Amino acid sequence: MMENSRRSFLKIAGVTAAGLGLKPVTDVLASGGHQTKSSPIGDVSKGKDVLTAKRWAMVIDVKKMAHDGTVHKCIEACHKLHNVPKMTNKRHEIKWIWEEEFHHAFPGKHHEHIAEAIEHAPFLVLCNHCENPPCVRACPTKATFQREDGIVLMDFHRCIGCRFCMAACPYGSRSFNFRDPRPFIEETQENFPTRMKGVVEKCNFCAERLAVGKQPACVEASDGALIFGDLDDENSDVRKVLKSDYVIRRKPGLGTGPQIYYKV
Repeated sequence: MMENSRRSFLKIAGVTAAGLGLKPVTDVLASGGHQTKSSPIGDVSKGKDVLTAKRWAMVIDVKKMAHDGTVHKCIEACHKLHNVPKMTNKRHEIKWIWEEEFHHAFPGKHHEHIAEAIEHAPFLVLCNHCENPPCVRACPTKATFQREDGIVLMDFHRCIGCRFCMAACPYGSRSFNFRDPRPFIEETQENFPTRMKGVVEKCNFCAERLAVGKQPACVEASDGALIFGDLDDENSDVRKVLKSDYVIRRKPGLGTGPQIYYKV
């Protein structure tokens, strides 16, 4: 008798827990992979100052990036604005945007006779905001999702720390908070949320700045080395560069459609 009562209790408790705890997740999965409610970081107001595009993209002028510590200016501007912690342990490092060597950024293009100017140039790397982002497909809770304008965002509150998105990303563009990052933030910016232990984070193309009519922080700090604009607008600065100069992308053969282009 007691065993039957126990089984009945567990059955009721299990159904109740499933109804309360899993519904948000099942709702998202039932949506077919489309985020029905954007993260606060991804919300775009309809105000007159908002910057909009059909498909955002960025061109990085590698030669200009090599001048006067421009790379470090871009990194510092991004990380300061977004409360990226400076971890003392390299294994716990959080990176939204960082410097990489050519043979690491473009492993399929490196050879022994490559020009020294290219081999030793500082390559700025970040999330590629892919046209077909594998990270979005891999996330079981849709904590990472793609907006209509192509920007791939993170909803920190939905992230369960499974790191499937990190395994799916072929560019190493995501970081995981193995520790509470807040004690390692030198100067907290109140206009952007801090994260917590167990959450994945990455570049968001400064979606919060676009919503108020501002260019991404790294673009403003780059002294013209970064060009940001609408890839679908033939009159945009991005398209003008792509028409006139030779550019390369990271691992284009994977079919992800990276939206970061490098003018070399």
